[in-house]
Amino acid sequence: MATRLVQIHMKAHDDSALGRFWAQALGWSLSSEGPGVTSLEPEGFAYPDPTAVCIDIVADPSPKTVKNRVHLDLATTSAAHQADLVARLENLGATPVDIGQGDVPWTVLADPEGNEFCVLEPRPVYRDTGPVAAVVVDCTDPRAMARFWGEAMDWTVHVVTDECAVLRSAKGVGPYLEFLRTPDAKTARNRIHLDLRPYPGDDQAAEVDRLRALGAVDIDIGQGDVPWTVLADPEGNEFCVLTPM
Repeated sequence: MATRLVQIHMKAHDDSALGRFWAQALGWSLSSEGPGVTSLEPEGFAYPDPTAVCIDIVADPSPKTVKNRVHLDLATTSAAHQADLVARLENLGATPVDIGQGDVPWTVLADPEGNEFCVLEPRPVYRDTGPVAAVVVDCTDPRAMARFWGEAMDWTVHVVTDECAVLRSAKGVGPYLEFLRTPDAKTARNRIHLDLRPYPGDDQAAEVDRLRALGAVDIDIGQGDVPWTVLADPEGNEFCVLTPM
């Protein structure tokens, strides 16, 4: 049995407006599963596929109060591409933000609802990821996160150090999942979290039990009676196990 990262879940006051921003930012298509849910995926995409991690934007009235512990890094192919992308994103409604990054070669922006993200300088490692280079998660212990997430999913662990852990689909396509060490403790429910999905024919309940044995715990975030299971990883980051597909 195994799961794989299929999408990120992003809270928003206005899911439609934020969806339009990210669809234009990434060049992806936009759809809706129903009121309060806006879904984004690449044009012509056959979900689920490891070439992309999709985005579900879900309406939520609660305010953003702290820096997100999960964010997106966007890839660029040249210095000119980076500058052009930053300018285009600002025209779409993104704003520069200071999260203490100092003098770095990447640009930190916030989307129209304040969600931080980075526009990276060109890096060869991200040349084939598509517009999203990485999904980045703050953590206190990258090695522990590598152990848990390396077993939780069938993704390959590429790098493990005291400062970061890096995973990618075993098929060698799509964005990376990166855990970066930060001194900040988790103090609030994540407004952006990971959604995992078992493979067709796998048993969702058995997969959830396996994740619990690895160190995940059940968590109630007010989800009610839903077909997915909400868990938290060993550092308290919420994630969902969806039905097999």
